[in-house]
Amino acid sequence: MENKISNVRLTQMVTSAGCAAKIFPHILSDALKGINWPTNENVLVGFDGKDDAGVYKINDELALIHTTDFFTPVVDDPYTYGQIAATNALSDVYAMGGTPINALNILAFPQKEDISIIKDILSGGADKVKEANCVIIGGHSVDITNILYGLAVTGKIHPKDIKGNDGAKQGDVLILTKGLGTGVLNNMVKFSELNDNIYNGLISSMTRLNKNASECMVRANANACTDVTGFGLAGHSMQLAKASNVNLVFDANKLPVLDGALNAVDNNFLTRGDKSNREYTKDFYSSKGTIKKVIEHLIFDPQTSGGLLISVPEKNAENLLIDLKNNGDEKACLVGYVDVLNDCTKGTIILEY
Repeated sequence: MENKISNVRLTQMVTSAGCAAKIFPHILSDALKGINWPTNENVLVGFDGKDDAGVYKINDELALIHTTDFFTPVVDDPYTYGQIAATNALSDVYAMGGTPINALNILAFPQKEDISIIKDILSGGADKVKEANCVIIGGHSVDITNILYGLAVTGKIHPKDIKGNDGAKQGDVLILTKGLGTGVLNNMVKFSELNDNIYNGLISSMTRLNKNASECMVRANANACTDVTGFGLAGHSMQLAKASNVNLVFDANKLPVLDGALNAVDNNFLTRGDKSNREYTKDFYSSKGTIKKVIEHLIFDPQTSGGLLISVPEKNAENLLIDLKNNGDEKACLVGYVDVLNDCTKGTIILEY
């Protein structure tokens, strides 16, 4: 669907873009401390592990996955922005191994602007939700200065099939399903320009549902999973490592990278999330060997609608990679392994050359 509003530039209407607009993770962690969250015995996944979504048990055969995600525009075209925001919101359900069943729109828009932009944003989101075999059943909107769009999504799963971030085991290997670099490339969209091939590759990645990746990792009996979004590969990996009480070791040479991302880093199109994600992980990150600074920047780069990081038994990894690639996740690759290292605090991520 083409944008009918040819002169609109959504990225110029907001102060920060996409998942890079999140509250800094170390600040958010401090804000959440000490709150007595209501809970009961049916809460299977809540705040404790900083997982991708909450899970509530209905009965022995059914649990509901609940998540919400919304952000400011990362691209100028309203329809494409709607697609990206919806894809990103659905991802948390896929990261848990679940199936999205319904969603609510979340929209903020300055109503003094062209209201036809809203229709294009919502149409983009609706088409992605339809692709996920999900339905939109309502929503809420507010009139404020910044544009925001996303979804509150409900999914379903068997209580015994949850792929949380706490199940990684020593001997597992790590597979990442999408390339890194959406943060720096989106900054180029906002402040400079991308050639058509690089831009199209970026959009293709951000609008690709993690549906296939989720189904593949379930078939492969993965032990743990998380999606890689605003806290970057470093932040989300640290959360998984802490929840599983293990260490994660990444091979810097094997990390998949989106076309143009290395050049974007070289030209200093870093987001504010690069610094905040470093702060968030500083006590649980180390490197070995001579790591190129450009690669290190990419593991801290906040990702918008990033891929899944899957912890899977090594014996199942080859078939999982074949399954992923045969079904369209072309960037998927083995990027590291899970270990319990005597010389590192549990929960540490290590980037090695």
